[in-house]
Amino acid sequence: MIYNSFGNTGLNVSAVGFGAWAIGGPADVGGVPIGWGETDDAESLSALDAAYEAGINFLDTADFYGLGHSEALIGEWLKSRRPDVIIATKVGNTIVDGKPGQDFSKNHILSAIDKSLTRLGVDVIDMYQLHGPGLDILQQGECITALDDLKRAGKIKHWGVSLATQKPWIVGDWLLAHQLGEHFQIVYNAINQQADAFIRRAAEAGYGVIARMPLQFGLLTGKFHRETRFEPDDHRTFRLPPDMLAKLLDAMESFQPFLKPYSGNWLDFALQFDISHPAIHTTIPGIRTVEQARSNAHAASAPAMGMEARSRLSAIYHDQFESLVKQFK
Repeated sequence: MIYNSFGNTGLNVSAVGFGAWAIGGPADVGGVPIGWGETDDAESLSALDAAYEAGINFLDTADFYGLGHSEALIGEWLKSRRPDVIIATKVGNTIVDGKPGQDFSKNHILSAIDKSLTRLGVDVIDMYQLHGPGLDILQQGECITALDDLKRAGKIKHWGVSLATQKPWIVGDWLLAHQLGEHFQIVYNAINQQADAFIRRAAEAGYGVIARMPLQFGLLTGKFHRETRFEPDDHRTFRLPPDMLAKLLDAMESFQPFLKPYSGNWLDFALQFDISHPAIHTTIPGIRTVEQARSNAHAASAPAMGMEARSRLSAIYHDQFESLVKQFK
């Protein structure tokens, strides 16, 4: 495993982390699926064991994943192992009037942190992140005051923002300009490269950078085909409808020549795209099985991706994927 200094936080994070959304299991809010379908808690706990044994020391979750179940599972695992891992969780996505919504009020944040601490079974959270706030929310300042209070109270060590999928730099650049927060979580993969310039600006300014969705909802595992369909309790049902899936699979044919250094292994190709980026400190593929934990961790030892390949992949993105990415939810 490779370890990187995480911005100016003083933390060292594994280049591959553990994305813990999926282990939250199925959840439905107002008829909207917010999970990845059925999971097995025993296997999830074994996957956490396998990831730790493979050198993964960074776990990313949220209080909304499985409506708290992801945090609770991690807390159960921590009781038995008490390993030296770095925990990141998020706040802000919640249920509003029976539907998925957001609440970044000071009262909600101060209440949510205690619930997360209890579920995780820890006294302090290493990285606390606002879960996709809009610029207007940040400019109001209430959530920032809350986070600063939590840091002074010793309930969190560092805070940052998990940025929205579309135009993440709008919020990100505002935070950079005001020197607020210490890290960002942001979508970045071979299909969705829209945030590349911002990622570099953030790292240059001393912020830690977490790349999420390195496999773009599993597309970059190479396992999907035109007939792939998702279960009703899987959020990809509406994120990857058949017409969008077909267009993306057609465009992904352009990646075939880049698989050669990885012996045709899509996973190694996709994760090295993030791992080899000089401004990305950790990438967090979703993990819910022992096999996924081991194969994701193994990708850290795959051949690094050079600048020439990255330049060519950037050109492919602008030519074939940029217009599709603007439609992502």
